[in-house]
Amino acid sequence: MLTSLPNLLTLSRIAVIPVVVGLFYVPEAWAAYTACSLYAAACITDWFDGYLARAWAQESVIGKFLDPIADKLLVAATLIMLAGFHRLTGLSILPAVVILLREVLVSGLREYLAGLHVGVPVTWLAKWKTTIQMIALGFLIVGDYGPAELPVTFIGTVGLWIAAALTFYTGWDYMRAGLTHMMAEQPAKSAAARSARSAG
Repeated sequence: MLTSLPNLLTLSRIAVIPVVVGLFYVPEAWAAYTACSLYAAACITDWFDGYLARAWAQESVIGKFLDPIADKLLVAATLIMLAGFHRLTGLSILPAVVILLREVLVSGLREYLAGLHVGVPVTWLAKWKTTIQMIALGFLIVGDYGPAELPVTFIGTVGLWIAAALTFYTGWDYMRAGLTHMMAEQPAKSAAARSARSAG
């Protein structure tokens, strides 16, 4: 199943990361626009791979494993390069930190809940967050190479702050749902332990 089209699209998202990173080191407008185009294409595959997997009944364990990892690797690499090349500076780094920390939190939460056989559904607000974040990062990749009459960096920065606010809210929402399952799991284990001691 690794060679199915949905999984190949997911893998292409990972494969494009070194190219996007490498283009940051080329101080030319064409490199910025190429990096933005590749990033945008990778973001589009994020929707297509899931849609095709469901439509063609090609959902697989490896696909479910790789899909969120590909997204997080792409976003993390882009944010780090933007900060490293001073396209995110000062307070503008804070939303990047919030986004990265939230990704770590949700990844750990999903891993723990998977052990309890509990799924964490993606909310519509989280989907909006992802969309705004993708658009904002695209603008920031182009940065000062954009049209002089358009405040490209400003638009990207504002978008990133909005995405960070939604990130914080949805991260807390996921954490609250996870804590509910964690708290329910503890009494269940305690009750099982008491029953075992009584039986002994």
